[in-house]
Amino acid sequence: MTRSSIENATEAAAPGVPTGPAAPAPAPGLVLRFLRGQTLGAWLLEIVRFCAVGGTAFIVDVGLFNLLRFGPGEVLGEKPLTAKVISVTVSVLVAWLGNRYWTFAGSRRESQVRELTMFALVNLGGMAIAVGSLAVSHYALGLTSPLADNIAANGVGLVLGTAFRYLCYRYLVFTSRH
Repeated sequence: MTRSSIENATEAAAPGVPTGPAAPAPAPGLVLRFLRGQTLGAWLLEIVRFCAVGGTAFIVDVGLFNLLRFGPGEVLGEKPLTAKVISVTVSVLVAWLGNRYWTFAGSRRESQVRELTMFALVNLGGMAIAVGSLAVSHYALGLTSPLADNIAANGVGLVLGTAFRYLCYRYLVFTSRH
């Protein structure tokens, strides 16, 4: 077969796809698996939606915690741990609904109970990452100032935990394809 006949055969198999020396290199298998059949633009939109949902859940968590502790009537003014458990629980439900019906709407599971259970477990893992970052910084490295604690827990821990959550949501929680 001549080069021309090979290019013609390739063009017939994939019309509109450039061939020859000017053709872009195919995406590596790992990239294709990561994108799960999405275009780069669709994947970037998914990331933006994921961040918007996460930001909303963060605001719900912090806002509700402060409302319960310091708001009118100080409903849980003397019970900070109870206030935090309630605010985190509500924020996880907000995040699940946002991710289920917006970010990963095309790949949500049929079983809502199983999906929510896996979602909660992934969030526990994300929390463990943030707490682990704080523990390493505070106890192993001896960085005990309020600034160091905040950087470790709410900077490093938040970034690593968010990356963990995204990957788990994408590949473990919201995995059904319609």
